[in-house]
Amino acid sequence: MSPDEARDRNVADLLARAEEALASARLEARGGHLRFAVNRAYYACFYAANAILLAEGRHFVKHAGVRSALHQFLINTGRLSRAHGQTFDTLFDGRHEADYGAATAFDSAEVQGCIERAQRFVEQMKRMHAPPGDSPAGRS
Repeated sequence: MSPDEARDRNVADLLARAEEALASARLEARGGHLRFAVNRAYYACFYAANAILLAEGRHFVKHAGVRSALHQFLINTGRLSRAHGQTFDTLFDGRHEADYGAATAFDSAEVQGCIERAQRFVEQMKRMHAPPGDSPAGRS
């Protein structure tokens, strides 16, 4: 397998993980496991952002590196809206609170909003990855 093929395979895997994380977030929320739902919503965004950055030849291991690169290469260049950047940042902080904040509590409506924003973020990342002319109607 060539390096380009390996990269493309890893990008596809990360996008699939993003979808799996979204599905997991929805299941966790339905089960009342709100901290886990926030965690999975964040990871959906993390995997999707990582996929786009990797597709462009950028590889990061740490969450802060992905966050920084997302802003540097996608948001600050105008390729991705500031609203999507805010979604990533909010979920980045929310995931930290969900995982490490002993007294942090989330309400169901708040978590549902997180999942919906994560869904829009992932969809945008997938649109950015789609080859020109390969976008379904309604995507732009």
